[in-house]
Amino acid sequence: MRHEASAMFQESAEAPRVVARLLEKNRAAVARLAARLRAQAPHAVVTGARGSSDNAATFAKYLIETKTGTLTSSAGLSTSSVYTTHPKLDGTVFLAISQSGKSPDLLKAVEAAKEAGAFVVAIVNDETAPLAGLAHEILPLHAGPERSVAATKTWIASVAAIAQLVAAWSGDGELDAALAALPALLERAWSLDWSAVADRLKDAHDLYVVGRGLGFGTAQEAALKLKETCGLHAEAFSAAEVRHGPMALVREDFPVLVFAQDDETMEGVAEAAESFVKAHASVMTAGVACAGALVLPSLRAHPVLQPILIAQSFYRAANALAFARGADPDRPPLLNKITETV
Repeated sequence: MRHEASAMFQESAEAPRVVARLLEKNRAAVARLAARLRAQAPHAVVTGARGSSDNAATFAKYLIETKTGTLTSSAGLSTSSVYTTHPKLDGTVFLAISQSGKSPDLLKAVEAAKEAGAFVVAIVNDETAPLAGLAHEILPLHAGPERSVAATKTWIASVAAIAQLVAAWSGDGELDAALAALPALLERAWSLDWSAVADRLKDAHDLYVVGRGLGFGTAQEAALKLKETCGLHAEAFSAAEVRHGPMALVREDFPVLVFAQDDETMEGVAEAAESFVKAHASVMTAGVACAGALVLPSLRAHPVLQPILIAQSFYRAANALAFARGADPDRPPLLNKITETV
């Protein structure tokens, strides 16, 4: 099978149309929810998610905290599903993110959060799923069926939904206006030539993916996809955290992917890329230029959108890399589309 025929390829290519549909169909719900959040002024947001959705939650953490100043932290789902403890969540928002909306541990965490007084918002693709029935408010992804085990269009839709919500909640008109261009930008990001990724990583065994701030969720997402679709051991690190130990593993030709966006983190990410080059690693960057690194093409856009666009370009590259390594990105070994953890 040619790599363009995979479900991962076809579904990733749908992301621009999915996001255009989501932004339009969710407009009224987002306005209503944003007004409630401004009135409620929650003292914290707690996120609940697994897998790719948890990487979207990382994006939510940085965006909510930087735009609204509201502390945002990930829930340990097992505290409710396994330890059966009772959180104190009165006056908080519980943001549940799930493509399927069926994972038992997430559902138990949502039930516990509601009992503890949290206002539950669900970002979910299946509007008939149990998660949607539990939530006080839902933001559907409108992505349609996703056949590949690797979530792509639903991840892009999740972070787009988060961006739309936070733009309305914070009253950020610049971000709201920028979102209108996101579908067209995603089309352009999909067409960028990242073939060098497959060339460089075809025979790799280990890899770091580095980002920071709003881009860290994309770094986590890329590392996860490299594991599940390419059988490549990849770890994501913050550009700051990678120097606290993980740098010791870097040797000559050790592959490193570095993602950046045009915000306050740019200088630190650029410095991290330079340190990898000085260590003679095989460095590829997107969003930041670095002498001695292979610079992948990326688009200039609002800084909040840049990590989303990098993810879209990466998905096409990961699909091609999977085939180059003799893997089937749609059917990773030992994985299922819906993982029902308890």
